[in-house]
Parts: sequence; structure tokens; C-alpha cells
Amino acid sequence: MKHIKFNILFLACMVGLQPSNAQSTTELDRIVKNVSREDCMAHAELSVCVYNITQGRDVYKFNEQRSMMPASMSKIFTTAIAFDQLGGDFRFKTTIAYDGNIDASGVLEGNIYIIGGGDPLLGSYRYRQTTPDSVFNAWYKALAKEGIRKVTGRILYDQSIFDNAMLHDTWQWGDIGNYYGTGICGLNFHENMYFAYFNAGTRLGHPAQLDRIEPNNLNIRNTNEVITGAEHSGDQVIIYGDPASNVRLYRGSVPLGVRNFSIRGALPTPATTCAEMFSTYLRKRGINISSSTKEVFSTPKDVHILLEYYSNTYSVLAQYINRTSNNMYAECVFKYLGFLRYGKGTFANGAKVIESFFKNHNLDTRGVRIVDGCGLSRFNLVTSNFTCRFLSEISNNLLFDDFIKTMAVAGKNGTARNLLTNLPSDVKVYVKSGTMTGIKSYCGYVNNAQGDQLCFCVMSNNHECAPSSITRQMETILNQIALLK
Repeated sequence: MKHIKFNILFLACMVGLQPSNAQSTTELDRIVKNVSREDCMAHAELSVCVYNITQGRDVYKFNEQRSMMPASMSKIFTTAIAFDQLGGDFRFKTTIAYDGNIDASGVLEGNIYIIGGGDPLLGSYRYRQTTPDSVFNAWYKALAKEGIRKVTGRILYDQSIFDNAMLHDTWQWGDIGNYYGTGICGLNFHENMYFAYFNAGTRLGHPAQLDRIEPNNLNIRNTNEVITGAEHSGDQVIIYGDPASNVRLYRGSVPLGVRNFSIRGALPTPATTCAEMFSTYLRKRGINISSSTKEVFSTPKDVHILLEYYSNTYSVLAQYINRTSNNMYAECVFKYLGFLRYGKGTFANGAKVIESFFKNHNLDTRGVRIVDGCGLSRFNLVTSNFTCRFLSEISNNLLFDDFIKTMAVAGKNGTARNLLTNLPSDVKVYVKSGTMTGIKSYCGYVNNAQGDQLCFCVMSNNHECAPSSITRQMETILNQIALLK
């Protein structure tokens, strides 16, 4: 009799718990279906998946097997797998070396080599120690320490760690002239971007003046068609141009009343720019270089190493990739994974590393295609179900704590700073978002009020909603996911 009473009490408790869970998922289902019925979603696809990692169970699914374009959300695959393959303490390396001999008067009868290692921060404006002057000063000191005062040969640069395809074939023409669509190479420089500064006209529609570009003395031929837009209209400029050409066309508008309004463009031939600027730097400091710079496609094994110059740790880079969605950093990591495994950094080799990880962890990749590391390609496809399975699998990785720290925290930082700002204090949401025309996506983790960890993925493709509208609608879904029990 005691056993019967206990069982009845247990069942009663279980029944008492069910409405709370059922109500929260029912409310989520109502919200998801309401969003899917919006006029601007009439020809769109919406996909949602939520999985409770702690309890090992599915929580909610809606069109979870649809193959959809993730945009920048796909950076989670690159960054998480790179933690597994490289470790958080990994650093990119650029080598400065020379061949030939140095005579008693300091004349190097030979050449200086810059051997690229794929470092995305080399010459970056983000840190004092990575600016062009700081980098070149370190390299200059290495030459001076060796007693080199003159070079009879050239500065040779080797970027062969990666292939010469700086851009993926499927990236769009309207992206690749801009900083977020810049290509990558084995010797990156100044994040492969430059600043262009505009002064608006005095009236709407009047031409805006291109005042200057930085770094100084870049060999860029500018054609400016930028006009003056409405006040507070922001950066509406598109830059057109490819990495192998020094021609840049500017179209669009800058806000009325602004001066020194900066936009960022894709730097032409960054490896060449690095070598030429270093050559100029040396000449200004009294080290004469007899000949012009030149690219080489391999470095002799018997060169003398002057300096091995290291980047920040991968953990630092991964924070930029996930929190600020830096495409250039992501692609450098993606190609480096290909180099590490297959001896050459290419988009195809990077993709093979990602696919190999999926296979080795028994993840079902039907409906999944990864072609680049940053999500700029519309050829990338994932399902929300696959994304949740991946996030769940990664949570078991020894480096998971490092990985999750790179994600933006809703309402706190990065691209999620203004997202879910009214969450309860005992709920924390880690987010990676993706945005392109007609694409909005979110994935990540929820540490809920009950102490469980959930992972989620929400994607919309081909919607006709205004950016503010789709963001607001997706946020209603995410808010309900955060409150799930």
C-alpha cells in the first residue's frame, strides 16, 4: 500500500510539473508560427531548434531539417573547431630572414625575406604593438642588431602558406571592395583594409569630397561618386574593386554635415603593400635597399632567421571573430586549418577540415555544406537541427569554456549588446548572429533559471522584412527560448 501511495504521489508531482514545461513550449510554438505568418515572411523560410544539453532531450523543433543559409552564424564552426585543432594559445608566426653574407661594413650581399604565416593582425590598427610602425620597428631592430646597414638585393616576400585565391568564388561583387569582404593571403597587412575619409557637401544630393586615405601613400586610383545623404543616415557607401587591382570606385552617400567621415575599404595587394612600406621604412632609417620588392613562391632552406614575429593568441582572435563577426580573421583561421592538415591553406582544404570534424564526431551532415570560414558565401547551408547537434557536441570538448567565452552575451557585449536586454538576472544567453540581405540567424547557448544549459538555432531566409522588423520578430522568439524550463 505504501508503494502504491508513493507512486500516486510521484505521478501527481510529475503531472504538476508538466504544465509549466508544456505551457512554455506552447507559447514558443505560438510565437514562432505568428512570426512565420507575417506578411514579410510570406515567401520566406523559418527554422527553429532547441535542445536541452543538460537533460539530453529535444525541447522544440520547427522546420528543423530545412537547409538554410546561415550567414555569419557559421563562424561558430570555424572558431570551435579551431580551438580543438589549434588550442587557445596558438599564435600565427611571421618570419624575417636573409640570405647571402654581411661584410664588415654592414653591407648585406643578399636579400631580406618576409615569410608570411597567415597572421590577420600583422600591421593592424587595433593594438599599439601591431600597428605598421610598431611591426616595422621590431623588424628594423632585428636587422640593425645583425649589423645590416645596406642591402644589395631586394626585400622578397613569401605568402605561399596560402594559395593565391584571396576571395571565394561565390562572394558577391558588392561585398569584396569593402572591409568586410576583403580577401586574405599568406602575408596579410593592416587587416587587408584601408580608411577613406569623406567630407559631405552642403546640401542633400551634393557631391561628397574624398579627402584622404590611410595608411598614407597607398597606390590606389580612386573614382568618387559619393553624394550627401540625410543627416544621421550613416555609412551608405559601397566600394567596388578586386584585390589584384588598385582601382576603387565609391558609390552611395555619407550624412549631411559630416567631416572626416571614415569608411573602410579592401586593401589591394596587401602583401606587396607590406613589403613596399617596409622597404620605405628602412630607407628612412638609413638602411638602403638597392632593388624593388618582389614576390617569391618559396624560401630557401638555408636562410638566416633574424626574427620570428608572433601574433596575439588564438583565444584573442576568436573573440573578435565571434563577438564582432570579423570575416577576415575567420578566413585566416579557416585557411590555416587547411594548411596545418594538408600543407596548403585553401578554401577547399579548410572546408575539408571542418567536414572531417563533423564526420569524426558522428554528426549527420545531410543538408549541410560549408565552403568558407566566415559565412559570406550564400553557398553555405546548415539546418537548425544540425547546428544544435554541433553545439551540443562542442559542449563536451575540453576547450568548451574557452570557446563559449568568445561568444557575445545577450544584452552585454559584441553584436548582441542590444539583444534581449531585459532578461532575468538568473538567465544568461550566449549568441552568434548572422545577417545578410534576406538572411537573419542566431545560435548559441542558454543557461536557464533552473540551472540547465540549452542550445538553440533560429534562422530566417528569403524574408522581405525591414532589418529592424526581422530583428524584432526574431528577438521575440529568442526571448521565449531564454525563458524555457
